[in-house]
Amino acid sequence: MSVTREAVETVLRQYTDPHLNQDPVSAGCVRSIDVQGDRVSVQLELGYAAALFRSGWAQMLAMAIEQLEGVSRADVQVDCVVRPHKAQDQVPALANVKNIIAVASGKGGVGKSTTAANLALALAREGARVGVLDADIYGPSQGIMFGIAEGTRPEIRDGKAFIPLEAHGVQVMSMAFLSDDKTPMVWRGPMVSGALLQLITQTAWNDLDYLVVDMPPGTGDIQLTLAQKVPVTGAVIVTTPQDLALLDAKKGVEMFRKVNIPVLGVVENMAIHICSNCGHAEHLFGEGGGEKLAAQYNVDLLASLPLSMAIRSQADAGKPTVIADPESQIAMIYQEVARTVGARIAQSGQIIAQSMPKIVISED
Repeated sequence: MSVTREAVETVLRQYTDPHLNQDPVSAGCVRSIDVQGDRVSVQLELGYAAALFRSGWAQMLAMAIEQLEGVSRADVQVDCVVRPHKAQDQVPALANVKNIIAVASGKGGVGKSTTAANLALALAREGARVGVLDADIYGPSQGIMFGIAEGTRPEIRDGKAFIPLEAHGVQVMSMAFLSDDKTPMVWRGPMVSGALLQLITQTAWNDLDYLVVDMPPGTGDIQLTLAQKVPVTGAVIVTTPQDLALLDAKKGVEMFRKVNIPVLGVVENMAIHICSNCGHAEHLFGEGGGEKLAAQYNVDLLASLPLSMAIRSQADAGKPTVIADPESQIAMIYQEVARTVGARIAQSGQIIAQSMPKIVISED
């Protein structure tokens, strides 16, 4: 019995990419299907970074195709190609940055900066070129989380642009690198907005697939100015289950909707505490809040993370969980968040034409 392309497509349609929530055919991931007698070769292209997922995905699909009558061998190749996607209208793109992800919360103290750091590191582990911009000018913490020594200063190129520092394979820039840690920023809103916009536009990022922006908490003038003037591809909202945090998180969602920035999903921190002595589980800040928020706005609940001493201590030590304990359950949750965020961006709409070479993540 001869094998047909249609038969191969039928097999592929039976398997759902867990990040795109679609089968590879419906998602437009199939680049080629080549049938040579009893041998089948399939080439898929994912629009998001997925280095830790794609080999297993390829193997699963190959095994499924080999169950077809008449197929003796199937080879499936999965490549990841991250392309730039459209941001807000009339906001110019940022040089050498394909996609900007804003990590925001309406309320401080909900783990936003820790989430931003682990998201960036997880995207890098998936094979993407990643940068972090610490826009939380009143409490910059990314330098600490990435283990960058106090007093380290970025180099300046031609007197015009800052060269971002690099740590754990991620490019990092923060206002903290330009000021004394012991001197608080006593600035009014317009001054902060202007300084941040200057920092964003005058940093010489090196061909990034994703720039993760750790936004200041709140939904005031500073956040609105950044949301209107920085080409943000999508936003991740961070909250805790606590009613007060959820109330402020809703304001964050509404702010991004007001300026036509897609909300990619919700991360719920401190969802549950498990006693290290007796193992008792307790919802210290309430239960199910993140899920309700995501359902209300019809977005993904990207993760529900526990109140964990390890997450805090590892970030404080300059090696967030994704780097400090990459095989842990919590690190795997962050990897899943990274792939899902990338997938939502890939699904978000119009791809921007670009002159720079496309980045292909392969297993060479």
